Amino acid sequence: MRLAVTGTLIEWRGPAPFVFLPVPAEEVDAIAAIAREVTYGWGAIPATVRIGATEYTTSLFPRDGGYLVPVKLAVQRAEQVDLGDEVRADLRIGEG
Repeated sequence: MRLAVTGTLIEWRGPAPFVFLPVPAEEVDAIAAIAREVTYGWGAIPATVRIGATEYTTSLFPRDGGYLVPVKLAVQRAEQVDLGDEVRADLRIGEG
């Protein structure tokens, strides 16, 4: 599955602060429909993400009925994005 999502980067504090891109509600159902086939546990969904010219692998995290896309520090620096910025991400899920 391939999806293009756009949203505002947020911080979610767990054991350490992390920056995430929330998946818009209109895309959540599509991901949830294949989640069981692609998850490796705890609802995490492996994905390849492209923001700008930077591509990386990560896992979407389930949160409050939706999903969060982690935006690694190296990606933030390479693409010059930070909390509160609107970002477009291309997601590949279940293709690998």
